[in-house]
Amino acid sequence: MPGDKPPAEAEGARRRYERDSVEFARVATFSDGMFAIAMTLLVVGIEVPAIPDTNSVSELWDEIADLEGSLISFFISFAVIGRYWLAHHEFFGQLKWLDTPQIGINLIYLCFIAFLPFPTGLLGNFFENPLAFTIYAVSVAVVSGMELVGFRRAHRKGLLLRPMPEDVYRWGAMLSFSPVVFFLASIPVAFVDSTLAVLVWLLMFPFQAIATRWKPEGADYYLGH
Repeated sequence: MPGDKPPAEAEGARRRYERDSVEFARVATFSDGMFAIAMTLLVVGIEVPAIPDTNSVSELWDEIADLEGSLISFFISFAVIGRYWLAHHEFFGQLKWLDTPQIGINLIYLCFIAFLPFPTGLLGNFFENPLAFTIYAVSVAVVSGMELVGFRRAHRKGLLLRPMPEDVYRWGAMLSFSPVVFFLASIPVAFVDSTLAVLVWLLMFPFQAIATRWKPEGADYYLGH
């Protein structure tokens, strides 16, 4: 009858968007744009040196040397955000559907991606300051945590193209969660030595390489690796 409320199932269906829909494409495009802006803003935070004698090689070199922390933090953060973009790209490639709560989780995730240039600037300007390291490490850990939240919900709510076995899901969740562990573990180390704290971050890569030994059968098929 006209005016009757649609059943709950129909309401839920209206909030679920297939991967070929315009709404799905808009979310994916918006997400890519946020990553691009965040990665661009990393370099905007690095000021070009200004020296009295523009022809002085030594003065310019000294000014560039003073930017060492900013340059290091730029390349680290570019690699970090690039890694998250690749993971986000793979994740969206696994999705069959998007619904309103999943879009909300994606927005929160992108919020912290967009925030990363600020802690990157802090890290670049205060490379030896453990508080700057703490803010940066917590920010990256939150991004990884949100990545896992989105992956878990998509798996539990049947939004994936290929519903995966629990052992594959657990292995993928472990890899997604590992940056949280390494970045948070670096915080107490930063209060001793900032360079050692960076080395703690880098330990994540050999760990993930070793973790491939525990890869369940069919993981590449389900996770799109």
